Amino acid sequence: MKYRKLGKTNLEVSEIGFGGEWLERHDEDESVELMRCAHEKGINIVDCWMPDPKSRDIIGRAMEGCRKSWYVQGHIGSTYQNGQYVRTRELKEVRPAFEDMLRRFRSDYVDIGMIHYIDSLEDWNTAMNGDYIAYVRELHEKGIIKHIGLSTHNPVIGKMAVKTGFIEMILFSINPAFDMRPATDDLDSMFTGYENKDFSGIDPDRAELYRMCEENNVGITVMKGFFGGRLFNKEQSPFGVAFTPAQLIHYSLTRPGVASILCGLDSREQLEEAVAYETASDDEKDYASVIAGAPLHSYSGKCTYCGHCKPCPVDIDIAMVNKLYDLASSQEETPESIAGHYKSLEHTASECIGCRSCESRCPFGVGIAERMTAAATLFGV
Repeated sequence: MKYRKLGKTNLEVSEIGFGGEWLERHDEDESVELMRCAHEKGINIVDCWMPDPKSRDIIGRAMEGCRKSWYVQGHIGSTYQNGQYVRTRELKEVRPAFEDMLRRFRSDYVDIGMIHYIDSLEDWNTAMNGDYIAYVRELHEKGIIKHIGLSTHNPVIGKMAVKTGFIEMILFSINPAFDMRPATDDLDSMFTGYENKDFSGIDPDRAELYRMCEENNVGITVMKGFFGGRLFNKEQSPFGVAFTPAQLIHYSLTRPGVASILCGLDSREQLEEAVAYETASDDEKDYASVIAGAPLHSYSGKCTYCGHCKPCPVDIDIAMVNKLYDLASSQEETPESIAGHYKSLEHTASECIGCRSCESRCPFGVGIAERMTAAATLFGV
């Protein structure tokens, strides 16, 4: 298992994380064993937005004896009322729900206290003004939550979160289909309406969010990376082709700012498929050929950092150069952090010999040689 730093938290989290939303569907012992098996395979981050007692009890039992080696995203504002999930900012419901989570986790802290599920401006304003955010800050000051995060499906809200300065990471929905859609506060609409649309790559708001997270060291963990399973099915996929788990995991992990993809694991077989990513070949991870060969929605002319351009005769990491160039060129001044990352590369764009062999391998027809020239000019080396 490989690990990445999760933004400002500096937590070293596994690239493959555990999304716990299916835990309550199974016998408790079976779900506890699934989480423990995931931990044995190196998974060390789990998201718990679920308010139901069973899910929380399962996570608590699974972490018993190894709590410090798990990083938990625990959601504040996800409550269980009359046997139903209710999202709320009302402190009379929020506080006991959070305290219940700690009890069931058998813990006195949560690694990342998540401002739970904000997609609309109205909810943002409610959450960020008043008792709710005061409670989150109080928990943080007391060390009951070690870090503050936020979950959203809306890149506009995500960008607002980055700008606060105190939100250290974001749980965000990422997959190739979602990335083509404009910002919305209606999650359900993200799963429909792809028919006969002229999509042409990543939506600008989403690209901007990834850039801001990378620049401001706000880490991203990924939810809904499999589009609810639709991308595994040719008939349901908006691209008209099917992807594999390894391809979709790789897509998420190549977005700027992303540290971990939290896979919703429902069985031992799904766990094995997810962790197999770490030993998968480049061909097995190749999402770009699937998108480029799809009958619908190509990212023509847009670099997706897929790595098909390898190998370079002078060993330039072309995908990384392109990623850093895109992050820097969208701003009036190049951020020092991006410039520093670029200049630390073993080989920079100025070493490009213009052979264009990389372009013959690019699934999206990107003019790589010209981009190397532009990157060398922008960064000065």
